[in-house]
Amino acid sequence: MRVSVFVPLHGVIEAITPAFRTFHTANEFLVASGKRPVFDVEYVGLTEYVSASGGEYMVRTTRLLKDVAETDLLIIPPTFGNAVRGIEANAEAIPYFRKLRQQGSSLASLCAGAFLLAETGLLSGRKCSTHWAHINSFKERYPLVEIEDGAIVTEHDGIYTSGGANSLWNLLLYLVEKFSDRETAVMISKYFAIDIGRESQAHFAIFTGQKNHGDPAIQKVQDYIESKYEERISVDDLANLLHVGRRTFERRFKDATNNTPIEYLQRVRMEVAKKHLEASRKNVADVMYDVGYTDTKAFRDMFKKITGLTPIEYRNKFASLPKIRD
Repeated sequence: MRVSVFVPLHGVIEAITPAFRTFHTANEFLVASGKRPVFDVEYVGLTEYVSASGGEYMVRTTRLLKDVAETDLLIIPPTFGNAVRGIEANAEAIPYFRKLRQQGSSLASLCAGAFLLAETGLLSGRKCSTHWAHINSFKERYPLVEIEDGAIVTEHDGIYTSGGANSLWNLLLYLVEKFSDRETAVMISKYFAIDIGRESQAHFAIFTGQKNHGDPAIQKVQDYIESKYEERISVDDLANLLHVGRRTFERRFKDATNNTPIEYLQRVRMEVAKKHLEASRKNVADVMYDVGYTDTKAFRDMFKKITGLTPIEYRNKFASLPKIRD
């Protein structure tokens, strides 16, 4: 897939180069694992040479933005210093962002790059994240955009945003996992010494794309599942939350999330189990109980169905802990 990293005028070099390096490094790991490289990465900009970080750096772009007829993913880093000055300097780029989105490109803003993304109008009526220090000014300038306070990564229908500073790495890792595989994302996190499972990052980022359905009642059920996943939950219990019949609820939930309620519960439980296996020393039985299972075979079978690996295989592959034998 083609990944175009926009180099904004007055850009921040610490946000420009990580995207380029991350996807290049992902290709190297993929090749080393005997797989085909996935990403074709390029720098694009309004001019061939773009000064960054107050003139301390100069970046040569691969192509001019006006010549980019299509791309799969456009990365939008932040500008340096005053956000309004950055917007004015890059005003020429905004129509191109909008056009690429209309043609099907995904867009991802890093940190305060959300200002440039919001200028397109594409965030209106949506939720996004940006640097915590700019939240108030962002809200004033874009009242139709809802800020997800504390969110490190947001995804809504192919539009991605990240929170402040190093949160951009979490979004980049998320994109690598989404468009290649988790193994590669974990290897990159270790290579660049990034904490892939930061406590402040939503544990259920994989599900945020299924929450852009505009049904607040179903959102309430999803939130309930994600907070009570370790408990015994039945479909009837969930239907009762909305005071509707079971069949009506199941149809409504599937229409909104593209999962049945039980599938959604299983996905949430397996996502939590993955986090435990990656970052804790709990044995598999403890992890199983922590996520609401009491049957070892049922837990193992469901985990393998979703991840393609047994719990032990998953830990040995992804955790920075001593390997355990079956």
